[in-house]
Amino acid sequence: MATARAEFDARVTYLNTATYGLPPRRSWRALQRSMDDWRAGIADARAYDTSVAATRSSFARLVGVSDAQVAVGSQVSVFAGLVAGSLPEGAEVLTASGDFTSILFPFHAQSGRGITVREVPLEGISDAVTTRTALVSVSAVQSADGRLTDLDALRSACETTGTRVLLDITQAAGWLPMDASRFAYTVCGGYKWLLSPRGTAYFTARPEMWDDLVPIAAGWYAGAEPWESIYGGPLRLAADARRFDVSPAWFAWVAADPAVRWLAELGVDALHVHSLGMANRFRAGVGLPPGDSAIVSVQVGDGAARAMRDAQVVAAVRAGKLRLSFHLCTGEREVDRAAEVLRSHIALGSTDVATRSSQ
Repeated sequence: MATARAEFDARVTYLNTATYGLPPRRSWRALQRSMDDWRAGIADARAYDTSVAATRSSFARLVGVSDAQVAVGSQVSVFAGLVAGSLPEGAEVLTASGDFTSILFPFHAQSGRGITVREVPLEGISDAVTTRTALVSVSAVQSADGRLTDLDALRSACETTGTRVLLDITQAAGWLPMDASRFAYTVCGGYKWLLSPRGTAYFTARPEMWDDLVPIAAGWYAGAEPWESIYGGPLRLAADARRFDVSPAWFAWVAADPAVRWLAELGVDALHVHSLGMANRFRAGVGLPPGDSAIVSVQVGDGAARAMRDAQVVAAVRAGKLRLSFHLCTGEREVDRAAEVLRSHIALGSTDVATRSSQ
């Protein structure tokens, strides 16, 4: 972890991984080589499968499942739509108020089949599960402010009622220890904490769920032997979760392979210690209590934006608050610099919603 920052070339203090992660040098080099081959006309289309398979395997290691349980695609909403389209008519879906719309809109779009979506505050989502709830669709870590879902309580409540869970781990995988096998389905965008390009996404499904899902986006890449599935019927899908694959955006996976492999080698426990440690160092630096999230959300005064521009500190504004996120490209010096810049701009009475005191 001490040498990890040498993999990044940011020219700013970058505290915005929750928006998009920066590529490590190994990914950037792999991408440039691949694009040179494309430009020269010597690229081998079949060779991209190696990057896809390797990245699938690395992701599986990170989230605690087998390769056979992982499908790959380009965006989270496609996989959420797969689950939404397979729900029985009249099903109730429970979600957290203000959650990311990629795991909400696909269910709202099924209203014509009688699918209803019930929103409750995140803190009460486990208590809101009933025998009428067919599915809970929720993020493990809230995009807007970094709050963590109590996954143990949610799993316990859903086991009691027989409710399935679709867990969005986009803001979790890559820094928060995660066991995807505990949930019916997970979805994950790879362009944030997995340090990959946009166009990389993952879907995990427990084996007993595979036959309950209609692979509505199936194309040639979902075939048992993709390069023998490019023309004509009959349907001949993969026997495992690859039946839900969406044809990959090649270059995105070339760059994703070394990044996700590297994260898996570093290990999620070390990633968690670093990311949370940097976030809590910042919290301490601006007078906030320690928290349990690598995302910090604070209310700031009007002068904060200019101060950050002048100091070249990059973060984001979400839900009306400044959102800062801490990952491998951030070290102690950058954290202390950001705290120095923002200390006087945090609004009086501002609290980090992801501090331990609020859990």
